[in-house]
Amino acid sequence: MSTEAAQKNSHQKESMAFQAEVKQLLQLMIHSLYSNKEIVLRELISNASDAADKLRFEALANGALYKNDSELKIRVAFDRDARTLTISDNGIGMSRDEVIANIGTIAKSGTKEFFNALTGDQAKDANLIGQFGVGFYSAFIIADKVSLTTRRAGATEAVRWESAGEGEFTLEDADKASRGTDIVLHLREGEDEFLSDWKLKTIIRKYSDHIILPIVMKKTEWKDGAEVATDEDETVNKASALWARSKNDITEEEYQEFYKHVSHDFENPLAYTHSRVEGKQEYISLLYIPGKAPFDLYDRERSHGIKLYVKRVFIMEDAEKLMPQYLRFVRGVIDTSDLPLNVSREILQSSRDVEAIKAGSVKKLLALLEDMAENKPEDYARFYKEFGRVLKEGPGEDFANKDKIAGLLRFASTKADSDEQNVSLKDYLSRMQPEQDAIYYITADSFSAAQHSPHLEIFRKKGIEVLLMSDRVDEWLLGSLTEFEGKKLQSIAKGDLDLGKLESDTEKEIQKKIEEEAKTLVEKIKQTLGEQVKDVRVTHRLTDSPACLVSDENDLSGNLARILKSAGQKAPEAKPILEINPTHKLVKRIEAESADDVFSNLAHVLFDQALLAEGGTLEDPASFVKRMNSLIS
Repeated sequence: MSTEAAQKNSHQKESMAFQAEVKQLLQLMIHSLYSNKEIVLRELISNASDAADKLRFEALANGALYKNDSELKIRVAFDRDARTLTISDNGIGMSRDEVIANIGTIAKSGTKEFFNALTGDQAKDANLIGQFGVGFYSAFIIADKVSLTTRRAGATEAVRWESAGEGEFTLEDADKASRGTDIVLHLREGEDEFLSDWKLKTIIRKYSDHIILPIVMKKTEWKDGAEVATDEDETVNKASALWARSKNDITEEEYQEFYKHVSHDFENPLAYTHSRVEGKQEYISLLYIPGKAPFDLYDRERSHGIKLYVKRVFIMEDAEKLMPQYLRFVRGVIDTSDLPLNVSREILQSSRDVEAIKAGSVKKLLALLEDMAENKPEDYARFYKEFGRVLKEGPGEDFANKDKIAGLLRFASTKADSDEQNVSLKDYLSRMQPEQDAIYYITADSFSAAQHSPHLEIFRKKGIEVLLMSDRVDEWLLGSLTEFEGKKLQSIAKGDLDLGKLESDTEKEIQKKIEEEAKTLVEKIKQTLGEQVKDVRVTHRLTDSPACLVSDENDLSGNLARILKSAGQKAPEAKPILEINPTHKLVKRIEAESADDVFSNLAHVLFDQALLAEGGTLEDPASFVKRMNSLIS
């Protein structure tokens, strides 16, 4: 039945199937994925808090949404006889369509990747769930039926959603006197601890003390040896903005629980920075670095994780102007006194105050990462494994902090010949040879291709360290990061290699003699290959391989050209330069060949081998095979 049809038939119950992924998720939940069932209450209270925040934001433009009920709160109640636990809020509520969209499906990006990542190991899979904002479904850990009744602010109709977590849910129109959402959990057998006033208050104070609106329960008293609820409300939590409190008054556990609230993550953060700035701009920031990357981290269009408050009033979440793209993994809150309460995205885009807050926050985060790199190298290695590729976007986006970001980057290198990215540019500088005046690197589409590139041969022979770059973002990075602490970053696969003082006069004389002797061969190969190459010349890079391809100094590298092509973008036409090693047996064989057709086949095979060695793709594989067969036979 369509939504319109359901609305026309008032109070008619409609059954609908869950999205396939939700069915799978519910099975994980019901089979106790969470090691700590108390988290159920935390997740539902966090959702209620978000609903209140959203109402505050919409009410800035439409105060009528409050409708004489501006005191926002969350209520927790239980009924021992009915064995139900109820979490209620007077926040934004949901319309019928919003219920279907937000509860019938997982309305988050990365859903497919999430389920592909499930391992079947309950302990490991539990840690994944929090990254996808699916905390509502945790209710089925302790409940065999969940009923949700909700009415959107400004609407008169309400809707009831109900499910036993077995693959489908029902929807029907309902009566609800006020806006907001009531979630009733019909508890499973053996979950009686959630029917204890003391236990519920303990859980709330442990996990949700930081929620900035009151969480209320009825006071209880003992009568005739039994605990009886009174008519008097009691605020269970502190109901104050945690970030506004003094750092000395906040425990480590409170910091961690607040992170889980703002990030919907289940793991503790890796690090955080809490600061109060006073002066020309006044603001408080509490910013966290997660311990695990979300699956949609590399989607640059996704929302950011910073919540903006003005004078403790929530304004908007995912405020993209408060954090640059390369720090999009950061979570937390920024609370300022220098913006109007009715702040709009247009004001955010043009506000000098916002730019100052952003600059200050970035400075704090980079300092936090520098401290971690220096004093907690194991934590930094963990951070870099999760977020290093995103951090590499920084020098191209943030010119003011380019040097700081460059100092935080890590790379693989020929020093260890491992794919672990643990070499900083400062590490490289400290190991440079006395006469070396450049930081050498090579880019490729895989670590193996970089590690085994023939371009490395002369560098390995002379013991010169080379950075091995195989992340796609490295090509973008190197377009912006051209030097570090006065040393130029130099590709070993571009331009005419000049090792300067790293080569002796004797070596240079030998090279010059080889070039003179190979002039005729070079010219003949160049004529044979024709338009396939920009030039042919004697190499200074190779010791063991017969040939390699290099790019001209001002052309795109072969790797970057392939990246652009695979992304569907047209790369500027740039022909490679073929460098040959006249001392190699194969090149000597070509030089000695007198038959023109065999010489041609050998020259083309030499070129194709060089192209394959650098990870390129043959334009005409059939011709390559034909030439090889001809030469072999």
